[in-house]
Amino acid sequence: MKHDNVIRILFIEDSVEDAELLINVLRNGGIAVRPARATKDDEIRTALDELQPDLVVLNPSVAGVETDAVMRHIDASGRDMTLVAVVEGLDTDAVADLFASGARGVALRRRSDQVLAVVRREFEALSTRRQLRRMETSLRETERRCDALLDSSRDAIAYVHEGMHVRVNQAFLEAFGFVEADDVIGLSILDLVASAHADPLKSALRGLSRGEKLPPMELVARRDDGRTFKAVAEFAHASFEGEACVQIIFRQQAVDPALVAQLQRDPVTGLFNRARTLEHIDQAVAAAAGGREGQAVLLLEPDNWKDLVASVGIGNADRILATLARRVCEAVDNEDIGGVLGDHTLGFVLGPRGDLEHAALAERLRTTVAEHIFDVGSRSITLSVTIGGALLAEKNANTETLLDQASAALRNAQNQGGNRVELHDPSAREKAEAEREQYWLDLVKQALADDGLRLYHQQIISLQDAAGEFYEILVRMQGPKGDVLPSYFLPVAERNGLLPAIDRWVLGHAIDALAHRENDGLTTTYFVKITLQSVEDPDLLPWLKRRLETARLRRSTLVVEMPESKVLTSLRPVQEFVAGWRKSGGRFAIEQFGSGLNSFQMLTHVEADYLKIDRSFMTDLPQHPENQKKIADICREGHASGKQTVAEWVEDAVSTSLLFACGVDFVQGNFLQEPAKVLAEEYMPL
Repeated sequence: MKHDNVIRILFIEDSVEDAELLINVLRNGGIAVRPARATKDDEIRTALDELQPDLVVLNPSVAGVETDAVMRHIDASGRDMTLVAVVEGLDTDAVADLFASGARGVALRRRSDQVLAVVRREFEALSTRRQLRRMETSLRETERRCDALLDSSRDAIAYVHEGMHVRVNQAFLEAFGFVEADDVIGLSILDLVASAHADPLKSALRGLSRGEKLPPMELVARRDDGRTFKAVAEFAHASFEGEACVQIIFRQQAVDPALVAQLQRDPVTGLFNRARTLEHIDQAVAAAAGGREGQAVLLLEPDNWKDLVASVGIGNADRILATLARRVCEAVDNEDIGGVLGDHTLGFVLGPRGDLEHAALAERLRTTVAEHIFDVGSRSITLSVTIGGALLAEKNANTETLLDQASAALRNAQNQGGNRVELHDPSAREKAEAEREQYWLDLVKQALADDGLRLYHQQIISLQDAAGEFYEILVRMQGPKGDVLPSYFLPVAERNGLLPAIDRWVLGHAIDALAHRENDGLTTTYFVKITLQSVEDPDLLPWLKRRLETARLRRSTLVVEMPESKVLTSLRPVQEFVAGWRKSGGRFAIEQFGSGLNSFQMLTHVEADYLKIDRSFMTDLPQHPENQKKIADICREGHASGKQTVAEWVEDAVSTSLLFACGVDFVQGNFLQEPAKVLAEEYMPL
């Protein structure tokens, strides 16, 4: 959403907890937040100056803070920022008052999906406004340069609004025999063309007013003294003094039209040259943007062209290219347009067809070339071609994008050996996503049915000489090519309600593994992640109690862990689960600790045994003394309340030493030990 993926938000909330809940709703929705909080007028002014937020999220019930006053502070800052109100209930008059006071969005606090949608929408709107201002500034600068070029141009140029001249350049005055611009301003453009061309020109101007893109028009222009001359009129949409108008360039015909047509052709192949081919592509793109469907662009290149040129010589290579162009043009329809886009790259703009018909035509072009025998002097050779293309739709109605997609398809087909066809479908991403989703869903279901999940563990090392061994339990899934990381299959499982089943598999097998280790005389603590869906399952805690009673663990401990953001967004169910879990002898850890406004405030509601410090503090730790101080503060406060701290994602030995100095109890990371597979026999039920 933002180039650095962070939105600066000022929360005007009575309590830190309410602000934290909103922050975590946004973070869980994939929005990175840089937050600040204020509750009074002076705090709001200070935060607006220091944070320079993108959004201000207001709780209208905060005592002493009026929505009108907040908007005055926002307006006084001189920056474009958006006010969003988060309310407890929807009252028609209250909501109307919020909008009247300047709020751009209102969301219900209890509807986290609505809060997320409103924040995302308003930030995107804000980004669009900012981008529009940048583009307007750029446009004004461009218009200034264009004005300078207009006056120095040798082409006769007129700006026409509703059929009347509103501006002309000096070349126009000279071409039409006027002395001053005032002589033509306000004059109808139809008065300056022969009567035979007045109606066609009127129709062209009407088409332009509907947004159509028109080709150049040959006409006879009439000077002020009555004399006439042949000209070609070129049309373009423009603006003059903020009003939409039409730019018309009159080019006097000084050459034979047949010569003009010849100059648009490639001398070797007889097809349109690059410039004219790109014009045809531009026209197809404009038509697609206007709703025309079913067009496509193909790029065709002979395979191994450099080797062929080296073998037959440049002259013969040109003859081969000409024959190739002739053969493929015979295989396309009359409404299809062929041209040259590169040294040996042919381009085709295909008229409306179905997707399968485009693919069939491209394949027909390939086989047409493959079946032809090319005569090169006394030699005869065969040739293969590779074709890459892109189906043209409203989604990719941009010439640069379209050619990039077609070129990428061509290169991909060539990298696969050539002599093949590949078409880019602008809707392919959605189709591929649906297929990918189903593929992974089938794998997850199969893994759950056939015991296809696998346990891994990563050692957690004590810096304070704690007794026993400590491990983080991780899950992998057996795939066609080996064990699969959870980032591939857990999101699919979450969208399809399968996370509780995976959690139970992991928890059950972790308990079995602990029982095995106890039988071997080992004292072990396992940290196991648990999802919110499982915590909200009322049957999970009784199931866990039964499993622990069956295992009869005496020295070993199972620690379940959840991210701070998930704990905050579902405080009551987590609170109830943790209370029952700890009574059963289990332990609880909070991951990503320290990422909120006031993480320790949460611990007054949820009792935790371990605090796993947020990984963001570990990145380049030796270079960030402020992060070292934050970690030391977390350790000091945590130890004061009887909690132990764990630093994850430790990157190097220097960081480990610094963490020890900060008071961290445990460290964990690939630098210390990478995850290792737990053998299946180690977690088989005893």
